[in-house]
Amino acid sequence: MIVRNLNTDQHALLEFKHQIIDPHNILVNNWTTTTSVCNWVGVSCASKHRRVSTLNLPNMDLAGIVPPHLGNLSFLVSLDLSHNNFHGHLPRELGQLNRLELIELSFNFLSGEIPSCFGGLKKVLSLSLQNNNLTAIYNISSLHMISLSFNNLSGSLPEDICHHLPNLETLYLGSNEFSGQIPSSIDECRCLQNLTLDSNRFSGSIPRSIGNLTRLKVLYLGGNNLEGEIPSEIGNLLSLEIFAAQNMSLVGPMPASILNLSSLKEINLYNNSVSGSIPSNIDACSNLQKLSLSFNRFNGFIPKSIGNLSKLEEIYLGDNDVEGEIPSEIGNLLSLKIFSVRNMRLIGPIPASIFNLTSLKEIYLYSNNLSGSIPDNICYSLFKLEVLHISHNEFSGYLPSNIGDCGEIPWEIGNLISLEILDAPFMHLNGLIPHAIFNISSLKIIDLPNNNLSVCICVE
Repeated sequence: MIVRNLNTDQHALLEFKHQIIDPHNILVNNWTTTTSVCNWVGVSCASKHRRVSTLNLPNMDLAGIVPPHLGNLSFLVSLDLSHNNFHGHLPRELGQLNRLELIELSFNFLSGEIPSCFGGLKKVLSLSLQNNNLTAIYNISSLHMISLSFNNLSGSLPEDICHHLPNLETLYLGSNEFSGQIPSSIDECRCLQNLTLDSNRFSGSIPRSIGNLTRLKVLYLGGNNLEGEIPSEIGNLLSLEIFAAQNMSLVGPMPASILNLSSLKEINLYNNSVSGSIPSNIDACSNLQKLSLSFNRFNGFIPKSIGNLSKLEEIYLGDNDVEGEIPSEIGNLLSLKIFSVRNMRLIGPIPASIFNLTSLKEIYLYSNNLSGSIPDNICYSLFKLEVLHISHNEFSGYLPSNIGDCGEIPWEIGNLISLEILDAPFMHLNGLIPHAIFNISSLKIIDLPNNNLSVCICVE
């Protein structure tokens, strides 16, 4: 019989210290036998049995292989070595730590398979191994969270994956190499609140069974090879806040049932082949903050009801077959920061109400058939504006005289290390030309005529 006590824990941690690289000498100076192991940096002991229960050493630039001696910390509940430089395989000895509830090893350089013995860790609630180079996944029935994004995990998800994960609330598998279909039994993970499967190679269609995950708040599916229509069952997810299904091959209309989702904050269908009209009652999604429908096949008009989405901050509708005028109701969106309706068939003037939107930073109206003059108060009203792109339209008249009342050229322009052309004529600029401009080695053309600028010529 092996007797284990606090001395066992101390020995295991000293072996850990001796086998890793500690560039800042934090452990070298602090982990000494002259002080109790329970007082060491990153270590804590449970009050009941005075054994090491926590080893938390994130963000310390530690490097080397995770030593197998950690498997002797038999009372360990929490292990956090995240954001370090550990490499190599995970030691199988970690599978002996049957009291573990949290394993946090993300943002290292670990490789190889996740040991199958991890499946015996029945108390683990959170397993976070994202941003490594791992190549397999095994199930732990007690898990509430799995975070394995940004690895090289591949293959298909087992059809019965959720049968072994009845308590799972968060599943992060984004940015891997998973393929095959999303299991139709995904609804057996009935506690799921966050399902992140984006940037993989999943194929087939979005399973209708996803609509049974009634606790779901976040659904990221974009950047896969999914096709077909968005299932109407999505409308059952009454707690859903983010629905992101961009950069795929989805077709058909936006299901009317999506308007049941009053909790939605973001709809992202960018770059698909979704068709039909933008729903006239889009304002039913009353908490919407981001609406991204660009690069699809929507037709019809921009619905006036969009002006009722008072929390909206970003609108991306461009590169569709939408026509008609920009509705004046856009001027009600006082939180709007980005308004992009480029490359469509819009006509008529820029609505005067748009100048109510003092939070606007970016406007993209180019490549339409907009007409009329550019309003005189464009600069005074939209004082936060950073991007105004209105080329390739049918505008007439003069540029507003105040469009160039931009003050001095900021010295931060010297940070634009790739700048090749600086062209700002007739802009009413004043003050000194920042000397930092002349340090931009890539700059080929400076054209600043008809301003009120001066330059300091320094003579050494």
